[in-house]
Amino acid sequence: MSYLTPAAFVEKMIDAGEAKAFMSTRDTVIRAYMAGAILALAAAFAVTITVNTGEPLLGAVLFPVGFCMLYLLGFDLLTGVFTLVPLALIDKRRGVTVRAMLRNWGLVFVGNFAGAFTVAAMMAIILTMGFSVDPSVVGEKLGEIGESRTLGYAEHGAAGMLTLFIRAVLCNWMVSTGVVAAMMSTSVSGKVIAMWMPIMLFFYMGFEHSIVNMFLFPSGLLLGGEFSIGDYLIWNEIPTVAGNLVGGLTFVGLTLYATHARTAPSRRQSAPTESVVAE
Repeated sequence: MSYLTPAAFVEKMIDAGEAKAFMSTRDTVIRAYMAGAILALAAAFAVTITVNTGEPLLGAVLFPVGFCMLYLLGFDLLTGVFTLVPLALIDKRRGVTVRAMLRNWGLVFVGNFAGAFTVAAMMAIILTMGFSVDPSVVGEKLGEIGESRTLGYAEHGAAGMLTLFIRAVLCNWMVSTGVVAAMMSTSVSGKVIAMWMPIMLFFYMGFEHSIVNMFLFPSGLLLGGEFSIGDYLIWNEIPTVAGNLVGGLTFVGLTLYATHARTAPSRRQSAPTESVVAE
């Protein structure tokens, strides 16, 4: 597997964040577009498996194929740059500013949404035979997901919003762990194995991922889901983006940076030397 030590892969995290902050607009958008599209295809794949087999676990086990593909191809998800780019800023890498970080986040968001929406439109065409027939069983399921994960939260008011936010926090805790896990190994097989586990966990547990939702909800609307664009934005996408930011940065980026890049002095080294007085 060619395992790297935590200190080594945390340095790679900071380097990656710096590189993304300085990446050209063209490359940032293209990579984000492809990441959103591939992850959307993986989500469509997982929902299709779940509907056709009746086994949600099987869909979750196979969903990470899309995540692994997009990261091996060097594409970027918003959830990943939420964790990596701030580390370059905190580490005071030359030229990395708050403006550069926000620029990267904004471009990746736009690219991810465009890619996911493209696949949502294509899947809607496939599932309705070019909008000439009613949605298939899979299409109906996509509409149901959109309703349950917008109006379902809205029914509970503040408690629903809190639940949505915490699910988003937990989601990017796992997804960013997957991003970092890919840096733990220098072999393709090692990267895939390390990424697979946390991604499978987040999908099966029903946590809220902003880019997956950029596919699920627009496709649900195109397929006749009984919810509005406002419902989607207020009762899912905006709180999910905020929760993803908190989860990835707080529980993955900052914790790893604090203990492996800025390790506190050892207690053994800092302890005063005891002197022995001979009588």
